[in-house]
Amino acid sequence: MQERPATAHRLGFAVKVLGDGGLPSHDARRWASEPHLRHSLEHLAAILDYVDRHDIRMYRMATALAPYASHPDLPQFHDQVRECADALAEVGAVVRARDIRLSSHPGQYTVLNSERPDVQAAAVAELEVQAALLDAMGLGPEAVVVLHVGGIGGGIDAALDRFVAGFERLSDRARARLVIENDDRTFALADVLRLAERTGLRVVWDILHHRCHDPARMSNRDALAAALATWPAGQTPKIHFSSPRLDVEVRPVRRGRRVERRLVLPQLRAHADLIDPIGFEAFLRDAPAGRDFDIMLEAKAKDVALLRLRDQLAERGLPSVGGKVTVPPG
Repeated sequence: MQERPATAHRLGFAVKVLGDGGLPSHDARRWASEPHLRHSLEHLAAILDYVDRHDIRMYRMATALAPYASHPDLPQFHDQVRECADALAEVGAVVRARDIRLSSHPGQYTVLNSERPDVQAAAVAELEVQAALLDAMGLGPEAVVVLHVGGIGGGIDAALDRFVAGFERLSDRARARLVIENDDRTFALADVLRLAERTGLRVVWDILHHRCHDPARMSNRDALAAALATWPAGQTPKIHFSSPRLDVEVRPVRRGRRVERRLVLPQLRAHADLIDPIGFEAFLRDAPAGRDFDIMLEAKAKDVALLRLRDQLAERGLPSVGGKVTVPPG
């Protein structure tokens, strides 16, 4: 039997830094206080110093890094990327020198396949801003903007058609940055792969979403292989990994003058604070051989969860070298 080659995987976390007392991720002031990208970049620089000190080589930026930059009714914020061109280039130089992979992930209100023209137009504007930020930093094609497919109105096929129509409204630079992700309720990996075939988009596979919603019954190994195959040779794919929340919550419930306690069981799709190190190790050792890929950890404890997992993996024979967890051949 041929030996499985060694692989290496950057681990990343999203937006908030909880360690060292916490760090702000962006200028979060309301529009009336005149927030600006220049202030967000100061926060980002501090985060980049933090992740460099801890040898973390992957980070998801706040989507609101350029506050209100795509808001249709606040044009005074629309020119922030150009106004901060020099500062963005400086940040990009630091990112490249430190080999930190950046990304962004617009949330539930960025719906490229919306049935409402105004919502779709807002999604196009937001994706253009996200792409412009990464371009202004001078980052390579692995710095991506992750997006869910969106709404289900009219059924799966109609929703996919609307996504393609929305995708065609994007500039070439925004299309080049965009990647698509499966979700936990509507668009399974099989649907996202169909969309990738139509658009040429790369796929970010989310393992917890896959286990929650997978009508095709694809194994983790087959699903991962299919998602990785959408990334061109020479680019390192990325995936999302989280563990399901397992703890029971106790909530007070008022009944008349009495307050009772009620046990609430977590939903399978809820993210845990930490990553299960045994399950994560098994996943890595079972991954298809021969290709490195990076892993965004979607754990509630953010960087703290990443550092804890990395220490636990090292104890189990998967050390981190140069910011990458190495899986030995075998």
